[in-house]
Amino acid sequence: MHLLWAIPALPLAGFLILFLTEGRLPRSVVSSIGAGSVGLAALLTGYVAWQFTSSDSSEFVSSSWTWMIVGEFNVSFRLWVDALSLVMVSVITGVGFLIHWYATGYMSEEEGYSRFFCYMNLFVFAMLILVMGDNLLLLFLGWEGVGLCSYLLIGFFHKVPEFGYAARKAFVVTRVGDTFLIIALFLIFKQVGSLQIQEGLTFARESMPDPATINTIICLLLLGGAVGKSAQVPLQTWLPDAMAGPTPVSALIHAATMVTAGVYLIARMQDFFMLSQTAMLCVAAVGLVTLFIASFTALVQSDIKRVLAYSTMSQIGYMFFALGVGAWSAGLFHLMTHAFFKALLFLASGSVILAMHHEQNMFKMGGLWKKLPIPFIAMLVGSAALVALPLTSGFFSKDAILLTAWKNSPYAILFWTVAVIAAFLTSLYTVRMMVLTFFGKPQSEMHELKKESLWHPSRIRTVVPFGLLAVLSIAGGWMGFEFTSDLFGDKGVHAEFHFDPIALLTLGIPFAGVVVGYFLFASDLVDRRKIIKNRLSDLLSKFWHSGWGFDWLYDTLVVKPFRFIAQTRTNRNDIVDLFFKLIKFLASLFHHILSMFQTGHVRWYAFTMVGGLLLVFLAVVWI
Repeated sequence: MHLLWAIPALPLAGFLILFLTEGRLPRSVVSSIGAGSVGLAALLTGYVAWQFTSSDSSEFVSSSWTWMIVGEFNVSFRLWVDALSLVMVSVITGVGFLIHWYATGYMSEEEGYSRFFCYMNLFVFAMLILVMGDNLLLLFLGWEGVGLCSYLLIGFFHKVPEFGYAARKAFVVTRVGDTFLIIALFLIFKQVGSLQIQEGLTFARESMPDPATINTIICLLLLGGAVGKSAQVPLQTWLPDAMAGPTPVSALIHAATMVTAGVYLIARMQDFFMLSQTAMLCVAAVGLVTLFIASFTALVQSDIKRVLAYSTMSQIGYMFFALGVGAWSAGLFHLMTHAFFKALLFLASGSVILAMHHEQNMFKMGGLWKKLPIPFIAMLVGSAALVALPLTSGFFSKDAILLTAWKNSPYAILFWTVAVIAAFLTSLYTVRMMVLTFFGKPQSEMHELKKESLWHPSRIRTVVPFGLLAVLSIAGGWMGFEFTSDLFGDKGVHAEFHFDPIALLTLGIPFAGVVVGYFLFASDLVDRRKIIKNRLSDLLSKFWHSGWGFDWLYDTLVVKPFRFIAQTRTNRNDIVDLFFKLIKFLASLFHHILSMFQTGHVRWYAFTMVGGLLLVFLAVVWI
């Protein structure tokens, strides 16, 4: 289908225009190009989705051209859309456009306005290539592209050293996962003889021996790549620090799109994973451990964006958990609904942060619900969906995951219990976040807000994205789990919604968390000092606040030894240094030889010229 190319081409064109003009365009033109290119891509995606659902075809393929040929290795540059990639493209362009639109106002007073949208457009292009590429090498090109854009956007405020460190940390940690992914691609090519996704999946279904050790190794390596990009244990430490980037960046990259790339990778390679129970169990375990750890960590954070960051880790953990227990449709459905309500929460928190003079500490907020009614309502709706209260989008997807885990996972009681505890903790830290931010007594002054009409451009850029995301956060789940089950295919795994004890208990957990959270953080009926102010609580709070010590562990085992080697004479004469010393020696040698002929004497130059002419003459006569 020839229109497929226009979807990634539009944000790419926006990037090229903004890059080549180098910030010389007026801000109104920059915002039109930056947000407009993604908006047009979203409209085109809607048209493609309409054609897809109204046709009998299960896939759309664009025309292609040869990218590279190395021996028998032939890779084409071709886009391919099926149900899975179409949902991903819809989220990337739809939610991405709303975030871009919001950012036109949020970033209006910042330096580097054009540079910001240049990076954002490049990111959207890379993410689209990742999910639309019909071969794994093209997927990897987009995979590395979003890693580069993540580095650029996290470190957007490059004058602050801490933000530069956060950007480097994200880049380096995700490269660890990328290494696993590269090795997996080599093994897939060795087994299949091609990197075409369809050929690989067909090979897995029809030719891969069952059980196959090599298949398990491939799946575990793919999981390693997914863990890095999606910030799952043990490569999750980069995501909280990535909140150093502007809030729209957090909403787009670290809530709605980039961190779901790992989920997409596993879902795309579903046929490989279905052949390995070991790999499936590892996927479920990684997700379960991450959502459990992240939930406790979010409970003790003071920075509103870090609360949402750890919440993102937890919700991505639910998606991994769902894929690992075979609830493919539920996991992908949660990916979609999570994009709606988490983007809404990040954007609303951004409005709060701006109003509070860029203050992100919740303990310095309070009493804002009357002064910021629109962000308050937006965060209330997003929080309800995050908690998974009934009739919100988060309820439909998360309940489907929990009920499917109960009925189909190999360790049903253990897995379901841990996931439910994390769901209860989600309600607790969400209530805590809302109470500290919007209720109680004001803890500091906020900006004097301008009285503007609802139709003023600055209000529209805030209200419309909030309104649309709020509607999606509520109504996005009404398309139903059965729709996504038919769309993706669960290979016989379906969640059945009926009122048995487990279903009722799953339904009641969010309410229990909200009630307990109210008594702990909002009510005076409970003396919180008796609970919090003791030695055990202090130790646990510090441990959870540190992210369970992962940063300390990596600093001790990796960072400090590397710095010691790099900054001392221990590694001064290794093979790398010897290589550069050889280059230095050769350069000095040639310099010395050439300097012997460059004496500065006219007679010497005349002599060499005559000698050269004589040699040329003799050569001509001889030939």
